[in-house]
Amino acid sequence: MYRTHTCGELRISNVGQVVTLAGWVQRVRKMGSLNFIDLRDRYGITQLVADEHNKEVNDLVEKMGREWVIQAKGEVIERQSKNSKIETGEIEIKLHEVTVLNAAVTPPFTIEENTDGGEEIRAQYRYLDLRRAPLKRALELRHKMAHEVRNYLSNVGFMEIETPYLIKSTPEGARDFVVPSRMNPGEFYALPQSPQTFKQLLMVAGYDKYFQIVRCFRDEDLRADRQPEFTQIDCEMSFVEREDILNTFEGLAKALFKNVLGKEIQGDFPRISYADAMEFYGSDKPDIRFDMKMNTVTTLLQGNGFSVFDTAEYIGAIVAKGCAGYTRKQLDELTEWVKRPQVGAKGLVYIKLNPDGIKSSIDKFYTPEQLKAVADKIGAQEGDLILMLSGEKKKMQGALGTLRLEMGNRLGLRDNSVYAPLWVCDFPLLEWDDETQRFYAMHHPFTAPKPEDMEKFFSNRKEDLEQVNANAYDFVLNGTEVGGGSIRIHDSKIQERMFEVLGFSKEDADYRFGFIINAFKYGAPPHGGIAFGFDRFCSLFGGQETIRDYIAFPKNNMGRDVMLDAPSLIDNAQMEELFLVSTAKREEK
Repeated sequence: MYRTHTCGELRISNVGQVVTLAGWVQRVRKMGSLNFIDLRDRYGITQLVADEHNKEVNDLVEKMGREWVIQAKGEVIERQSKNSKIETGEIEIKLHEVTVLNAAVTPPFTIEENTDGGEEIRAQYRYLDLRRAPLKRALELRHKMAHEVRNYLSNVGFMEIETPYLIKSTPEGARDFVVPSRMNPGEFYALPQSPQTFKQLLMVAGYDKYFQIVRCFRDEDLRADRQPEFTQIDCEMSFVEREDILNTFEGLAKALFKNVLGKEIQGDFPRISYADAMEFYGSDKPDIRFDMKMNTVTTLLQGNGFSVFDTAEYIGAIVAKGCAGYTRKQLDELTEWVKRPQVGAKGLVYIKLNPDGIKSSIDKFYTPEQLKAVADKIGAQEGDLILMLSGEKKKMQGALGTLRLEMGNRLGLRDNSVYAPLWVCDFPLLEWDDETQRFYAMHHPFTAPKPEDMEKFFSNRKEDLEQVNANAYDFVLNGTEVGGGSIRIHDSKIQERMFEVLGFSKEDADYRFGFIINAFKYGAPPHGGIAFGFDRFCSLFGGQETIRDYIAFPKNNMGRDVMLDAPSLIDNAQMEELFLVSTAKREEK
């Protein structure tokens, strides 16, 4: 037996017991005639002590370096100098004997709570970084959330069913990762961006409540909350309407808040339309932890000779409470901030409601009374600062929404320990692209139009199709889209119409999606579902913006695994076996 206890298990009640521990040497410290070892495993840290009377143990301890793997046997004694920062801090192990299980070279960075290793070097030695407590806590949280998801969904009648990883490539959405088939020369599988069609086929097959914690793959540009391979909580239900799905998965979210974070979320989650989300927050994933709603003030400010406003399609304003004291330097810096390409505004207009009167960057065009009328209309009071952007409506709504989030950050209003979930509903079904002169599905080609918009959906007028809303919904948490879903099309005629609107010929639609169109003809039930980004969910519960710490072996911003040095070239024999390129062409390259 390598160990009788873990390094996080022993307490004052174990004093007097002879125990055996095994783990990694966190550090060795010499204090007078005593040598101390902090021994670490997944469960915690226990202090070991070798006194001067045990020469054999002392000689061995003095040779040890960081991250040596050892087995230690000794008696549990009470510590004279207790450490309240660790759970085993009231005891230590008086060593009887030590066995070196594996000597280690010195790691390239410290395996501590706060390490001295940079991001790139830690990614290269990910197996060492995973020994650190922050990543251990992140993966423990992920494990607990997965366990709670399975418990909740199983208890309400869902079955976990696995779907294939080698599938057919389909258009729309992100780019596929493709896999060449040796047995079918010149043909390729795709890795699934989601199990969308399979879960719909499971509904046709009669499995009315399906879920899967599933790996998905998308060949797209990366950022902090996006990876080429990621995990979804994928779910589908039959014989349901939108309310059935929202209630079911609101219940899942509440169970996770309660059982993972110990937080009770009372009442129903707020629900707002996509149109209202854009109008008041400038985003389809609004952060409602703080107010500061956007206000449209176009008609209030046009017609006074200020050409920037007079020619604008949209003028929007937010109120920063208590910020009238902002200095000219602060306002100039904020003006430069909104001009950044990521924001996209050309400038910033402000109104300061000072105790001694109103001060604004547009004083020469407006009287104090006119500016006060704007303040009254949008609920600004003495001591507040009004910030305004103007221009093309859609673009400036997005820019003002970004400014709103920035002000929330600067004012400390986006507390990661506070959780504000909501549902955003009634998205547009279609997006028109001027460059390709065609519609694209805003969600995916299997999303149903809202029943009341069905007549417009079958219209051939572009203006009618642009007004069709999807029977779709997103779950948003703290300004992050965590999940999205919809009621699906279950009528083959409506599905065929969707492909027609998206510009697919009947032959192309049959080639790519014939299997699901045909399946619908055999009695598809009304159905719908949702998929949650599990990695994002975990990072939000952990109070972090990046998902990488919540994935055991993530990729970097270029989609590379720097630990494995992947992707990599394969040899000529493999290339030829897969019918990808001849040896001669390979050597030329």
